[in-house]
Amino acid sequence: MPVRRPARVIAATALAAGLLVPAPVASTADGAQRSFPPTLASFLTEEAHATPLEREALLAGTPLVKSLDADPAKEMAVLGAVWVNASSRLYVEQVKNIEQFERGAAFRITKRISDPPSGDDFAALTISDQDFEDLKDCTLGDCVLKLDASGLQALRAEVDWRKPTAKADAITLFRRLALQYVNGYREGGNARLGVHRDKDRPTFVANEFRSMVEQLPRLTAELPELRRYLLDYPNATLANSTDFLYWQETQFGLRPTIRISHLVIQDRADQTVVASKMLYASHYFWTALELRVLLPDPARGSGFWLVTVNRSRSDGLSGFTGRVIRRRVRSEVEDGTRSALTATKTKLESMGMRP
Repeated sequence: MPVRRPARVIAATALAAGLLVPAPVASTADGAQRSFPPTLASFLTEEAHATPLEREALLAGTPLVKSLDADPAKEMAVLGAVWVNASSRLYVEQVKNIEQFERGAAFRITKRISDPPSGDDFAALTISDQDFEDLKDCTLGDCVLKLDASGLQALRAEVDWRKPTAKADAITLFRRLALQYVNGYREGGNARLGVHRDKDRPTFVANEFRSMVEQLPRLTAELPELRRYLLDYPNATLANSTDFLYWQETQFGLRPTIRISHLVIQDRADQTVVASKMLYASHYFWTALELRVLLPDPARGSGFWLVTVNRSRSDGLSGFTGRVIRRRVRSEVEDGTRSALTATKTKLESMGMRP
């Protein structure tokens, strides 16, 4: 379905497993020594460059949020981490119920897509009045709402802007295109993802996603099966995993944004990994990957470290205006990550205390 338009917003993903290096040590109030699990310690050292004060705060229960190194012209990456004093299985149960887990605040609508997908899955999908007005002037390479060449052609053929039913017709078309996009991805994987055009410069979402993943050596080293699954779906399988697709309407940046994502949960002997791969966004994004690692720490207790790394790619981040936008977006993403970590910790810990 999609194709592009300038962006000014982001958030995205990567990984929290790392090399085994000595873990930094901190003292509790009673003088006992505590440290991070080696994998988390390595990531904090090698990737997040966490300061001693940030490590102490994290050990004390305060969420850690930091921007990571990324190509400033088109990429942004943010780390989040917090200790959750609850069962990791409780978190997984909540994620599987995605419609309830991601609702409220910036999440206007979250809808899990059925298997197989149907038109009813997109019955709540709509477009804003502002997007509708902008669609009237859309051309290939210059369209606020991301539509590819075939989507634009369908728009021109099926929507008569003079009719009072024009907006309803445009919404009906957008819903159909969303269903086609999801079915195309399920049949052909990344090769069926969109092509975003900025005048004569096409950006292939599949290429951007592969490039982003290939620049994550830890993903290759620590989770090679997950890497293969993300790149080669549906021609790859992932042991001990469940997955589903879902779509959302979110308030991020200046416009409501429709996003379609593929989420996979893998249970491993030493940790649980949740990966959310963005397939489409109506604004701002080319692609994104969010990786959440649920890392047990028996020395600390029965809870888990929730570590998230979000990495995304978009246009509109270069040049003077892009730098201004990037600073604003980084602040918004960091604040959103901190709020999400705090809300998740509070919710799960309160649920874990119930009889």
